[in-house]
Amino acid sequence: MSVALRFRLNHEDVEIHVQDPAATLLDVLRTDLNLTGTKSGCEIGYCGACTVIVDGAAVPACLQMVGLLEGRDVRTVEDLGGPDGLDPVQRAFVKCSGFQCGFCTPGHVMALRALLDQEPDPGEERIRQTVDGNYCRCTGYAKILDSAREAVALDRAHTAAGEAR
Repeated sequence: MSVALRFRLNHEDVEIHVQDPAATLLDVLRTDLNLTGTKSGCEIGYCGACTVIVDGAAVPACLQMVGLLEGRDVRTVEDLGGPDGLDPVQRAFVKCSGFQCGFCTPGHVMALRALLDQEPDPGEERIRQTVDGNYCRCTGYAKILDSAREAVALDRAHTAAGEAR
């Protein structure tokens, strides 16, 4: 017997039917909803590759039981950008070559998006704390940190211009 769940996903009301409410949001996004931008990494909430935004907070989708999403708001990397172009965080990663192989990039982007939504002008320590929650196995974090700093500047300019995200 399946269980019906209703929540907002990327600004749209959705209703899904799951066999197991204890299934992870990561599995439901990738398998049932075909939203594969959220990556599967360690599957124990440690690496940050599967970071999504739930009710404004960055959370690892591999630890979020889908049965607890009733009435909640979920954003995935597929929600960023739009007809007017990339989200400022995505533009910063492109501009600063912060994507490297790209596997960890959606997690970094979503973690930084959540940070900037909550703290439009984070200091260096908050930026480092946010980036530290996502692992990149390619090289170092210099370009990722450069991207994060650029994202703060681009997001600030984007907001000042009154543009929608």
